[in-house]
Amino acid sequence: MTMTQKYLSPRIMGILNVTPDSFSDGGQYNKPEQAIKRALVMIGQGADIIDIGGESTRPGAKAVSAQEQLDRVIPVIHGLRTTTLSKDITISVDTTNLEVAKTALEAGASWLNDISAGDDARVKGVDAEPMLSLASQHNCPIVLMHRQGQSSTMQDAPHYDDVCAEVSEYLQSRSQSALDAGVTKNNIILDPGIGFGKLLNHNLSLMAGLESLVELGYPVLLGTSRKRFLGEITGLDDPKDRTVATCATTALGVKAGVNIFRVHDVLENKQAMDIAWQIKMSG
Repeated sequence: MTMTQKYLSPRIMGILNVTPDSFSDGGQYNKPEQAIKRALVMIGQGADIIDIGGESTRPGAKAVSAQEQLDRVIPVIHGLRTTTLSKDITISVDTTNLEVAKTALEAGASWLNDISAGDDARVKGVDAEPMLSLASQHNCPIVLMHRQGQSSTMQDAPHYDDVCAEVSEYLQSRSQSALDAGVTKNNIILDPGIGFGKLLNHNLSLMAGLESLVELGYPVLLGTSRKRFLGEITGLDDPKDRTVATCATTALGVKAGVNIFRVHDVLENKQAMDIAWQIKMSG
């Protein structure tokens, strides 16, 4: 079964941040037993993929060493694989670090989620794409995301002449790099990077233009969950109060052809996704 066939109907990716400083749930799942329990809850609510991250990528976040990321994520992956979940559950690792990605795959992860689209792991001065090569070697899906700047500075002064065109052009370029590295087309997933080096108007333009990204021919992942731009629109300062707003973007994403929704609130977003999907299919 190819990725395109598998994701003909949309899927939910549950966010599992094992970090002290993520923007809406930092510190809640620092211990492996807490993280595993949370993963089980999300799976019970309908998550198809669990995305485990050991480094916060919120605006202003500082980089975390590979060893610290490994100390956070590997016990959780081991725990899920060896004591709780069958091989059928997809575990994704959210990292830009090559060592973390490699070790996570060896521990039982089966997807890579790279917010730098492979750029951060590139070997300086060498014509090489090691993160993309790793995905090729393991024949595993890799999420390639658009981000303007680094997490610590990306929201300082983001600028675009045409955000939809520039994001699409970048993701097409990185997709070609992945293909050149040996990643199969069906294993390449595109993410417009909502909120990553983008202001409110940029995020809204990308949401309105999702269909153009879908038309590139790759599975598309959308990550809007609880994000700041939703708070700017609703006036809700607490990210945890933005579940309904997130569900609205999920429904719109289904209509546009998005395949994967990366969310904190699995139950609510799965309901929005399933209803939107049934409506879309009935048409």
